[in-house]
This record gives sequence, C-alpha cells and structure tokens, in this order.
Amino acid sequence: MNDSYILSIDQSTSGTKGLIVDQYGNITAKRTVNHKQIYPQSGWVEHNPIEIYENVKRIINEIAKSNQYIGKVKALTITNQRETVIVWDRKTGEPAYNAIVWQCRRTTEECTRLKCYEEKVNLKTGLTIDPYFSATKVKWILDNIAGVREKAEKGELLLGTIDSWLIWKLTNGRIHATDVTNASRTLLYDIYTLDWDDELLDIFQIPKLMLPEVKFSDEVFGLVEDDELLLNRIPISGIIGDSQAALFAQQCFDKGMAKATFGTGTSVMVFTEELVKAKEGLVTSVACGYDGKVNYALEGIVNTTGDIIRWMKDDLSLIDNFDEAETLAETLDDNGGVYLVPAFIGLGAPYWSPKTRAGIIGMSRNTKKAHVVRAGLESIAYQVKDIIQLIYEETNLTVKELRVDGGATSNDFLMQFLSDVLGIKVVVSNISELSALGSIYLGGLGTSIWGSIDDICQLNNNRRIFKPKMNQEKSNQYYSEWKNAIHSLLI
Repeated sequence: MNDSYILSIDQSTSGTKGLIVDQYGNITAKRTVNHKQIYPQSGWVEHNPIEIYENVKRIINEIAKSNQYIGKVKALTITNQRETVIVWDRKTGEPAYNAIVWQCRRTTEECTRLKCYEEKVNLKTGLTIDPYFSATKVKWILDNIAGVREKAEKGELLLGTIDSWLIWKLTNGRIHATDVTNASRTLLYDIYTLDWDDELLDIFQIPKLMLPEVKFSDEVFGLVEDDELLLNRIPISGIIGDSQAALFAQQCFDKGMAKATFGTGTSVMVFTEELVKAKEGLVTSVACGYDGKVNYALEGIVNTTGDIIRWMKDDLSLIDNFDEAETLAETLDDNGGVYLVPAFIGLGAPYWSPKTRAGIIGMSRNTKKAHVVRAGLESIAYQVKDIIQLIYEETNLTVKELRVDGGATSNDFLMQFLSDVLGIKVVVSNISELSALGSIYLGGLGTSIWGSIDDICQLNNNRRIFKPKMNQEKSNQYYSEWKNAIHSLLI
C-alpha cells in the first residue's frame, strides 16, 4: 500500500511523543512535549490528565499541519506508561483526581494491610500486591477524595490506565476500553480467564461499573472523533503497554528471547509464549494479544534507572548534560569500591522492598565526582543483572543475548559495562523509540498495512552489538560487592 502512514502516541512517564512511520517502517516525523511531574508529598507522584491530553492534541495537530500526511494516516496507535491510573466522570470527562503514577508509593501501608490476600492475588494476576500496580491507587482515590466512592458505586465514574483515558478522549467519550497488556497490570484482571475478576474487585473494593472493556492489542478500538483534531475519523489500533510494545518491536517472538527497556525505570522482560507462573521476585504478564491469541512473558521491574542520570544532572548538578556522564565514567580505571543503591522509591525485583531508601556505599576521602557518576551508571547494569539472574534461577531459561532500547542505550559506557556484567551480548536497536514502534507494528497489522509477523521481521534490523570484554573474575567481584551494598541497606 503506497503512501500509507501510521501515527503513534507514546505517552511515557516524562512526556508525550508523536511518531509517524511509513509502510516501510521508516520514521518520518517526531514531536515531543514534556508534562509536569507533581510531587505532593515525599514518595507521591502525580500527573495532570488534562495536561497530558492537551499535549496529545498538540502533537497530533502539529504533525497534521504537514500536507504530506493529510489523508494518508491509516491508523493511530497508543503505547503508554502502564500502571498509572485515572478516575474520571462519565458525563463531564473531568478527572476526579490527578493521575496517580506507577512510581507513587502512597499506598505502601495499604498494600501491607492487604498482604493476607497475596497468594490469591498472585494466582490470578501473576503479580504481587505492591504500590507499583494500579488497584490500590484507585482504592486510594475512592477512599480519600470526597464523594468519589458514592459516585463510583452509582456508575457515574470510570477508571482506566493512560491508554483508556486517551481512547475515551479521542473517541469523544464513545469508547471506554483497554488492551490485555494494560489490563494485566492492574491487579484486577485474571490472566488465566482473561477477564476482570469479581473476587479481586472485592478485595480492592472497586465497583465493576468503572472498568473498561478489554480488547486484543491489534483490534480496532474505534475512530478518532475529537473535532479539535486535524486528523479525524482514523482507526485507533495497536494499543499496548510500553514495555510489552518494546518486546514486540524487538521481535522477541521465540521462547527465551529477552529485552530491557530503559526509561525512568527499566522493565526486563523474557518471552515465554505460554503462561509461566512467576516465583518470588518476578511477575507474569500478558506479552501481547495478537491475531486472536494471547502470549505471555516474565518480567522483572527496576524502579529507578534513567531517573538516576536525571537526578545526578538536575538535583546534584554533577553533570551538565547526559553525555557528560559517559565521559566522566570513562576517566576511571575502576569504580574505586563506590556503589550507589538507587532506592529512591524503594527496590523492585528481586527485593520488593518499598521501604528501603537510597545510599552511596564505599566512599573514601579519595572519592571524586566521577566515582559517584560511574556508580550511578553501574547501578543500572547491576539491577538488570539481578533480574536476568532471577529469571534463570526460577525458570532455567538461559538468556543468550539481551536486546535493549530506550534513552540510556546511547551511553556506550553503560552498554559495554552491561555486557561485561551479564557476560552476554547486548544488542542495541538503532531506533530508540521501540515502544512506539511496537504499537505501530500492531496497529499496522490490525489495519492490514502489513500482512504478517514475517513482514515485520523485515523492518529495522540495523543494530549495534556489545560483547563482554571485562575479566570475569573482576565482573564477579563487582557484582558481589553490589549485592553487599544492597543488603547493607535493605529494610
């Protein structure tokens, strides 16, 4: 099909990106708008849903102003920060509260109180009861915002992850839906029966009337019908959570293939195809709903990775720009025994310790700025190693190479150190927008721009490869010292 384009909205933790891709998989246009990060209290993180949608409209209209795309955009796709959740009024479209972000830890005590249901919840959802996931965030809004629970029980309020909110707004309130990947991250969805679960809804005290319809990722969800948009009456398809979208874009279609997506946090995901029950430290997720079938993955979640570099730049002023982190780290022959444990919002897998806080271990009078910066970069690699190690211990799946994407992959020091610590190849995509590309592939399949997975596998195969160079004894020593640093801080 000639002159066909797909527009993807990639709504991430830090901002919203619009991406146009042609039928050959080439990116032809990009726009990015950041949104405000709201921190009402320590450990609380919020976004303004109205601001996010206004940014989406701005991006769509800026792209649409190019006559090149008028009448040629065949689908709009969405990939999104996953567990972030919104509650809004069914009639007015006004949010009942700000979006509560996946990073937010305000429900830590509530999760502790609900731990008696841990086994039951895990058996149905593949997840652990943790503030990271959506259900307790919704419960907090219902319990703490005046009049909200009463309205919810009357069917006057809706809830959804960011994809649901955007679909509802784009379709002018006609479609309230989500896809299987986002649903699987809420603690309310049974990944065995592929349906919202009444028992889970009772545990978290959430009215079923609020929930969106669940569809496969490649289905057509509806049409864009917001009259303020210059691109209208376009099918909405290719809806998928950002980490699963990256797995799809990385073409991890065979059992044991793995990827890591570096954003504010990092998701390490291995494709299992069938449902494999996760043991402690990992979670089981829906990898994708495509062509009438659901595939599964195991995932380890690292709460803080890219945010470490942002923290060193914006809050500590250790570096002036992100490139300087690489330059400083490379001035040192070794790490000088300095380790940064970035538990700013607790630790994810394999520790699941929400109360642990960050620390810098092993400093001496000889410690320089470069050591702290290098320790920050190294901590990203160690946390990924924790997950890969856990995947092997729990499943006997050997990850032979790690496909990586996201902003941090531009840091060659980090990519080489990651390969050294893991002892395997690290394969870096030449495209950083893998989450957007995954949703585009699914939307293109759903609207027949591409005919099959085989067509997808012919696209965008240029990659950089990093192979281990470090002495294994040295690598093992670093990792052992990292584990010691972690255990010195665990609560």
